[in-house]
Amino acid sequence: MTGAGPLLLGVRHHGPGSARAVRAALDAARPAAVLIEGPPEADALIPLAADPELRPPVALLAHAVDEPGRSAFWPFAAFSPEWVAVRWALEHGVQARFIDLPAAHTLAWDAELPSVEGESEVTEGEQVRVDPLAALAEAAGYDDPERWWEDAVEHRGAGERDPFAPFEALAEAMGALRERYGAGGRPRDLVREAQMRLRLRAARKEFGDAVAVVCGAWHVPALRERTTVTADRALLKGLPKVKTDLTWVPWTHRRLARSSGYGAGIDSPGWYGHLFHAPDRPVERWLTKVAGLLREEDRIVSSAHVIEAVRLADTLAAMRGRPLPGLGETTDAVRAVMCDGSDVPLALVHDRLVVGDVLGEVPESAPAVPLQRDLGRQQRSLRLKPEALERELELDLRGDTDAGRSRLLHRLRLLGIGWGEPGPSRGSTGTFRETWRLRWEPELSVRVAEAGVWGTTVAAAARAKAEADAADAGALAEVTALAERCLLAGLPDALPAVMRALADRAALDTDVGHLAQALPALVRSLRYGDVRGTDTHALSDVAAALAERIFVGLPPACTALDSDAAEQMRGHVDAVHMAVGLLGEALGSATGTDPGAVSGTDGAGGAAGGAAADGAGSEGAGGPDGAGSEGAGGPDGAGSEGAEGTGSGEAAAAAVVTAPTATVDTGESAAATPAPGADAGVASPPAVDADHGASAVSPSPAGEGAPATSAPGAGGGAAALPAVRADHSAAAVSPSRAGGGAATASVPCAGGSTASPPDPAADGSAVSPPEPGAGASVTTAPAPGIGESVPPVPEGLDRVRSLRGLRRRWRVVLRGLAGRDTVAGVVRGRAVRLLMDEGELGAGEAARLMGVALSRGTPPAEAAAWIEGFVGGGGGMLLVHDERLLGLVDTWLTGVPAEAFTDVLPLLRRTFAAYDPGVCRTLGELVRRGPGKPGAPGARGLTAPGFGAEPDAERADAVRPVLRLLLGIATEEKNFTGVGA
Repeated sequence: MTGAGPLLLGVRHHGPGSARAVRAALDAARPAAVLIEGPPEADALIPLAADPELRPPVALLAHAVDEPGRSAFWPFAAFSPEWVAVRWALEHGVQARFIDLPAAHTLAWDAELPSVEGESEVTEGEQVRVDPLAALAEAAGYDDPERWWEDAVEHRGAGERDPFAPFEALAEAMGALRERYGAGGRPRDLVREAQMRLRLRAARKEFGDAVAVVCGAWHVPALRERTTVTADRALLKGLPKVKTDLTWVPWTHRRLARSSGYGAGIDSPGWYGHLFHAPDRPVERWLTKVAGLLREEDRIVSSAHVIEAVRLADTLAAMRGRPLPGLGETTDAVRAVMCDGSDVPLALVHDRLVVGDVLGEVPESAPAVPLQRDLGRQQRSLRLKPEALERELELDLRGDTDAGRSRLLHRLRLLGIGWGEPGPSRGSTGTFRETWRLRWEPELSVRVAEAGVWGTTVAAAARAKAEADAADAGALAEVTALAERCLLAGLPDALPAVMRALADRAALDTDVGHLAQALPALVRSLRYGDVRGTDTHALSDVAAALAERIFVGLPPACTALDSDAAEQMRGHVDAVHMAVGLLGEALGSATGTDPGAVSGTDGAGGAAGGAAADGAGSEGAGGPDGAGSEGAGGPDGAGSEGAEGTGSGEAAAAAVVTAPTATVDTGESAAATPAPGADAGVASPPAVDADHGASAVSPSPAGEGAPATSAPGAGGGAAALPAVRADHSAAAVSPSRAGGGAATASVPCAGGSTASPPDPAADGSAVSPPEPGAGASVTTAPAPGIGESVPPVPEGLDRVRSLRGLRRRWRVVLRGLAGRDTVAGVVRGRAVRLLMDEGELGAGEAARLMGVALSRGTPPAEAAAWIEGFVGGGGGMLLVHDERLLGLVDTWLTGVPAEAFTDVLPLLRRTFAAYDPGVCRTLGELVRRGPGKPGAPGARGLTAPGFGAEPDAERADAVRPVLRLLLGIATEEKNFTGVGA
């Protein structure tokens, strides 16, 4: 160095040409100290740059201690001149210091600056922020600042021997710009430059003129300016200040790009990194990288493509008068030679190579908040490395490692650290699989610092955050969603606080829409108890209470709705229907009880009941005039209404009395036998009501003298076997004897006692049978097939039996919605559709309801809404397979008046546009030939070319041998060796 003063090296941030020039200048000057643009509080972190585990790109992160969200970054790439200066100082044992404005002032500084002396002299037009490179490029005749910088700096030949010449030329150009534009619309730069001058004076007192300063070229003229210490301190006086912490954090090339919003960003960090690291022939090496990437994406790219692309890039550079091919020439060559003129693969090249996804690394010795350290430990133990490139992660929650990964990712989401986003699982709909899309962004380090206020570990912080969110939640759906997230995150300790908040808000919220939004999340939460081992009993009680309130409030809430509100209510009905359907399965898993072991539920068989026939009496077998008690249904018929009586005696004789199968400790089952009465009524057995009470049973009036538990017939009778009471006891009726009255047998209760018959003899002797046709007497005799005692009902069975009754009551609610004229049409149509899907309505009944809804007395708009509710959302296949319903729709549609057709057309278009193309084509063919008329004359001539109205048996037979071979079935002629039958 000469004795003329400090060496001022003005650079472009993140410019590889500047980085190479800085290294050459420092090698030539050998300064005693290197001053670098950056926050002075980070001086203690400079030695970490020598750690081999600190790999750029990295950034200095400064955040306010009391408000971690207030933060700032100072990024460094391997090709950044500042990073090169830091590394050179550490390698040569030279002092390195940062000289910019302290981060304590930067973070506390408000948008309004204190008045700066001399600022008023700057004209209004000069307050527009100036881009120095754009101004110099324009002066040189370039329309692209990046291209000018490449030609002037990055492509400088190696023949120039003076390492300081580039900096002198750049300083002279910046001096001219500062004379013209002043602060260039950056009034804060005046304060920063005053701080830099003060730090430079202090270094010169310590090291003399053997000091090198590496800073943005824009600041060099200000550092050369002669000012007084008093004037510089005056600019810094009164600046706000906060307590800050600083550390190194990983950074990415993508965040160095200008497109990310970084003020000092560059357009092509990946390209600049390549130019800095390539030892020679950068164009050839770059195009080889591009070819490798395209080959990984299964594009045909050979060595000949690379050779031709290099030649084309050189030719383009010569034609454009450039010293070397730049990014523009190489991009044009890649598009023409390797991408066949397409920009689609070129976009991949730009994303992966020109910008890039390189992620830096920081050693464990770097300062960090306790939460960050705990997160790092878990990332290493779970082998879950942060990566800048987005990737998909499939988790199987049955494994310990994947379950731990799932809990970690869900806990981070609770803390607002969006490292991963859950997505739909491919190939599986089970709750034991999860799919995540992971991508680590640098700003997540700030989110970790922010979350550090909640705890020192991820689990403790997530728990505290969940409890705070539960207390602050304003809507019921927010609390239920939070409960679901707590279960996913494996935070059972946070559930009590969440459940208290949930119970409080559920009790106060009267909006059916809010309750309907909350129920699905609760049901999903109940399902997680099985695979994640979480106790969800408290959730089941809240879910049941919510469901009951929905059942009560939904019918009146569905009336007097406009079209938008009705559509929203249909969504609520669908959500509740799905939730109720899953609730039984979830409760069976939560209590460890076999869902089919509950009498009166949809499962097959029962612990204290008996097998009922399909469709038999959830409303009980109908008595006279349709009277019947609400009973427990059986398989495939649970929740449906029983056979309805239509008249005295005659109706009762047509009803079938059934009861669940009573499975006892002997392993035997007692089945109920129907008792058809010629002239006598049949009584319904006691059945489990919604509150577990046994409903009263009334005998048919035809059987005079018969007690309520008897079912006399002409020459015999049938017995209804026990129905479960609320206290787990069983009441039974005994079969009538041939030629005698009906006798009632005593049935053991759950506790071992027996249920006494209504009228036994006082001394325990049997009562003599009456004459045929007379009143029936009662005797005490054991019921056939029943042992001395019934095993106790498991404790969880009561909860399952009670809560699974929700399904039956929900079907009753749907029936009410389907039949009320005041309910919005779209809701009524959806209720009918859901009942059909559940098997509660036959096609004939559905057709009747549709005919009523589409009658001429119904306004066209209301009828169109009914159709949308019934066949919307994937109902096209229903019309394909039931041409009777299609015919009703077709008849109604053709009869809509012309003046009303334009009103209903948007609704119909929205309904039918959601169908798959194949469904639409099939419906069109059915409508063209006429629904329900497969053999109509002329039908074959109306079909599309290549399709027939009826199957072609001969053509079908021709492919049968091939199908047999593919399916492994022996043909009629011979068995194929090696093919399984």
